[in-house]
Amino acid sequence: MRVRFRSTETREALLLHGPAGWGEFAPFLEYDDAEAAAWLAAGIEAAWTGYPTALRTRIPVNATVPAVTADRVPDVLAGFGPVSTVKIKVAEHGQRLEDDVARVAAVRRALPDAALRVDANAGWTHEEAVEALTALRPVDLQYAEQPVAGIDGLARLRDTLRARGIGTPIAADESVRRADDPLRVARAGAADLIVVKAAPLGGVRRALAVVAAAALPAVVSSALDTSIGIRGGIALAAALPDLPFACGLGTVALMADDVVADPLRPVDGHLDVRDVVPDPARLDALAAPADRERWWRDRLARVHAVLAERT
Repeated sequence: MRVRFRSTETREALLLHGPAGWGEFAPFLEYDDAEAAAWLAAGIEAAWTGYPTALRTRIPVNATVPAVTADRVPDVLAGFGPVSTVKIKVAEHGQRLEDDVARVAAVRRALPDAALRVDANAGWTHEEAVEALTALRPVDLQYAEQPVAGIDGLARLRDTLRARGIGTPIAADESVRRADDPLRVARAGAADLIVVKAAPLGGVRRALAVVAAAALPAVVSSALDTSIGIRGGIALAAALPDLPFACGLGTVALMADDVVADPLRPVDGHLDVRDVVPDPARLDALAAPADRERWWRDRLARVHAVLAERT
């Protein structure tokens, strides 16, 4: 990674090649086999079934600013090129609200007219979220993504903010992609919109079904994928009937390298809907050591067994 992102400094992924093309299996290392099974289903869909018909040829994307110090914000933004929307990570362990406010202010100075959104990854308590979103009220955030943990927590925070006259929309991410029932957040009225990611939801078609059933505006985002995985996110965004927000699919710009020769990095705030294939030279250069390859192959076999039991 060009910058540390939620404790990740090196991203690991296993690529799958099938009759329909390339897929990716890249659940985060701490995820157990049961949770990782959805990620494998997404990779198999990409490589063996392919993607549904695209309804658009370009996808608007946001820049993503990790929890860096305010002075590093311009360098991070420079990697994305011109953008009109920025997502800013907040609530990083070991940092203070003052750090978050300074980071958001630095983005606003750099891009006075951009739409800004923050993502806490469920890192705030209720009280911290109320304090933070009150402090950030003058910024007029587009939305706050998963400010607290859990569906009940989101609903409580949303009610508290409305009672205080703070209209910042609430977006659910972890409460959708890591939930046993990804639709419960919609039934509970806990969020104004949902963030959907193809891999954690089991593939593009599964994610499309979740969005349709939730009947809430949706933002498509990445799971810190390589360009092979980002292609799945692009396919999801391209197939949605409505795409009201810029998508969080520009994260390849945060990586120091990629497995393809022509990475899916944003140009003028957009990604083209196009296929990508791994470059043999990049695969050689980025290949995992033998013991790490064995670890991933063993994980693949275990997770495939879990997936087979479900289907």
